[in-house]
Amino acid sequence: MKLLLKKNIKKLGIVGDIVDVADGYGRNYLLPQGLATEPTESNMRALAEARRLAEEERERERAHLAEVTKRIDGIEVTIPARANAEGVLYGSVSKKEIADALNAEGHEIEPEHVLLKDPLKRLDNVLVPVRLIDEFEAEVKVWVVREKIEGEEEPTDEGVVDGQSETVEEPEAIADGDESGEDKPE
Repeated sequence: MKLLLKKNIKKLGIVGDIVDVADGYGRNYLLPQGLATEPTESNMRALAEARRLAEEERERERAHLAEVTKRIDGIEVTIPARANAEGVLYGSVSKKEIADALNAEGHEIEPEHVLLKDPLKRLDNVLVPVRLIDEFEAEVKVWVVREKIEGEEEPTDEGVVDGQSETVEEPEAIADGDESGEDKPE
């Protein structure tokens, strides 16, 4: 089904574009929502000015995205994460965390712009592609480092009551080396 777009629709087109869509999508969504109409000559003339404005806006947006791409190409971001002694993360670092780290540095990046195949699951540094639109792609170096937690390297407070160390007596069976905890016959 061919329709004339009355509004910009992401990944479909801009005002004034004639698009070919599935019949159900056109009849059940685009037409009832007022997003598209029949592609008649009079409808195309009526939307000519709106199309010109949409094209100008699209060019401004493309120029802005090109500038953002130049700014982020080659930058490095550091993401702290909790990990075990072998460097395996307790969770993972996904597109959202990378986008949040870039946004914290003042760059306008959405998680869908980050082209990460699988979440990062180890302490590492990785080059991650970021694509704002089809022809504007940059690479960002992501450092996943161990998160510093206060008191992590210090001994725990287990067994301490009011600042005094409390010793816990081991049962005799365990103290003698028998792990079962059962009494030995004498």
